[in-house]
Amino acid sequence: MRFDILTLFPKVIEAYINESIIKRAINNKLLEINIINIRDYTLLKNGQVDDTPYGGGAGMVLMCEPVVRAIEAVKDEESLVYLLTPQGKIFSDKLANDIVKKTKHLILVCGHYEGFDERILNFVDGEISIGDYVLTGGELPAMVVVDALARFIPGVIKEDSFMNDSFKNNLLDYPMYTKPRDFRGYLVPDILLSGDHAKIEAYREEEKIRVTKEKRPDLLK
Repeated sequence: MRFDILTLFPKVIEAYINESIIKRAINNKLLEINIINIRDYTLLKNGQVDDTPYGGGAGMVLMCEPVVRAIEAVKDEESLVYLLTPQGKIFSDKLANDIVKKTKHLILVCGHYEGFDERILNFVDGEISIGDYVLTGGELPAMVVVDALARFIPGVIKEDSFMNDSFKNNLLDYPMYTKPRDFRGYLVPDILLSGDHAKIEAYREEEKIRVTKEKRPDLLK
């Protein structure tokens, strides 16, 4: 799958994609991640990409011209384009899976300052938000989206790793334990040491429901 990330701060993205599972997936040619500097597409001097808002108000607004030109430089007929904004659709495990099924090319546009000129919405497929809070830019949300989608791409991680992840069937994952068996009086549940795989599987399914009821009862509604 190909990702094109449009940003004003390429080094922020570079630092993330050159580590861990994402880096390995790129090396194995399972992912392609291109970082596009929006400033390269401005027609104004000194790399200007923003201006004051019509009607007054604090802050600066990203202009249409450089953002749309950057999108058009990498977009093709199969691309999906999303702005990363607080007003967007809340990102979820389901949305990540849906996007992977719909396209092999995702363009993510990172906002900054006071946001985008509203007319840019005419050139994208939608907006994504990673939560009901405001960040200083769209780079962190872009990395969240890429990381979440990557997990659904065959070969990036083992299939049995993500099949039991949280949010599958609207349930959180079961609790996990490793050595030592006794840590300062806190013990690993005996059933996990029993060797009875059927009982362990049943126990884990029960734990998913218990944990979800305790921590995210809204998922069961």
